[in-house]
Amino acid sequence: MDITKKAKEELDDRLNKIEEFIAKKGLGSNYLQKAQKTQRDINLVLVLGGIITIAGLALWMKGKDNED
Repeated sequence: MDITKKAKEELDDRLNKIEEFIAKKGLGSNYLQKAQKTQRDINLVLVLGGIITIAGLALWMKGKDNED
């Protein structure tokens, strides 16, 4: 049981190394890098937009409470 688990982990590790190599050096690697950068930028924009929205709502609610 332990041998099969260890063999599976080694195969997974080798496959991950091969996939990383192909992603860095293979066909379409430049496109993949651009897509990853674009996705990171979109994620950052969404997080910052969410933070600004929450802060704006908090300030609006605080100002609304002060009016009463």
